[in-house]
Amino acid sequence: MNKNYFNSSYDLNGKCFYIYFIRNFNYKGMEVETSNADLSSLKIDRSKKSKNPELKNKYIKIFGWVLTIIVILLIIIFGFNKITEPTIDVRSTTATIQSTSQRNAILTASGYVVAQRKAAVASKGMGRLVYLGVVEGDKVFTNQIIAMLEDNDIKAQLAQAQANLKVVEAELSDAENNYKRQKQLFQTGSTSQVEVEAAEFRYKRVLASIEVAKAQILSAEIALENTLIRAPFNGTVLSKNADVGEVVAPLGAGINAKAAVVTIADMNSLQVEADVSESNIEKIEVGQDCQITLDAYPDHSYNGFVAKIVPTADRGKATVMVKIGFKNYDKKVLPEMSAKVLFLKDNNKENTIVEKPILVIPKSAFGNRNGNTVAYKIINDRAVEVNIKLGKEFDSFVEVLSGLENGDQIIEKIPEELKNNSKIKVIK
Repeated sequence: MNKNYFNSSYDLNGKCFYIYFIRNFNYKGMEVETSNADLSSLKIDRSKKSKNPELKNKYIKIFGWVLTIIVILLIIIFGFNKITEPTIDVRSTTATIQSTSQRNAILTASGYVVAQRKAAVASKGMGRLVYLGVVEGDKVFTNQIIAMLEDNDIKAQLAQAQANLKVVEAELSDAENNYKRQKQLFQTGSTSQVEVEAAEFRYKRVLASIEVAKAQILSAEIALENTLIRAPFNGTVLSKNADVGEVVAPLGAGINAKAAVVTIADMNSLQVEADVSESNIEKIEVGQDCQITLDAYPDHSYNGFVAKIVPTADRGKATVMVKIGFKNYDKKVLPEMSAKVLFLKDNNKENTIVEKPILVIPKSAFGNRNGNTVAYKIINDRAVEVNIKLGKEFDSFVEVLSGLENGDQIIEKIPEELKNNSKIKVIK
């Protein structure tokens, strides 16, 4: 029997095992004997632990790179969708407050409040402004002095003209006496005809010099009056165009000169000037009742009438100007305010004009989505869906009870492909 001794060690899952085997082989009987096995050597060495920080850091780096790549891909996909998102062309309209009398209106027009008597008051002379007695909003009266120019030079010219007049008036007495004396001497033969004619010429020249001196005085007085800037009519100062110390001149003749000193308007002459299409002018006649609503005060309306249809058309705009007068108005109405005018039918009564205004939108501006009545507000080039509640219907408008406010920009006609938050482009 041959005996072979084997001494082996294994490291399994971080655990160290030491195993000693003594194997006896009987080549004849194929018997295996095991004797004297040292089992005390079979133990686990817990003092050794597997530590691999490099592998751990490698896993962390790989995870970070994968996460970064995923974020970048999401950003690229999101940006690509934004760029390639289709844009829907739409037209916009506005939710507006209007009177219920509009259902009987035959025409609507827009215009501006204009004072029919308005003047930019300027000086007839040129000079430095030394006095300005009004500011914006002040009321002025006809011939009231509202400003004055420097007049020292004009007063000096006037004084000189007056002195010249006194000089020639003093010379007049001597010239007249000499002329009379020469005529008497000529009758007695003591002087010649030439002397008489010379005395007559001198006398007439003095008379002419007196007229010239008087004209110079009048000219200086007019120039002095031109330094006073007066109000041409009763009105209200709308704007102040120059200040004390500035040079003013007629028509701004100087390089740095101001033309108008103040602008005034007769507040009793306010009318709305509106452009009406040529194709609709036949619907309007002088004296027709109107309703005027100022954009500044959409909740209040004024009674008006067609005061004048200007007998000419604007070739470029194909419109005719119509002037609408106020039957009554208050201090809220100011020149250059924008206004909307409703031209009413003959059977309208004034009590319909004063009915409470309501919020309306065109009938094409709402639709049904998932059983809800909706409109689409235009916010940052996006169509934002809002639920609305409707009220009464008129010819082409419908009352909005909730969901929208006055002035909201909405889509005028809703396309079928339009959805909430769709990208849109407003076209004219």
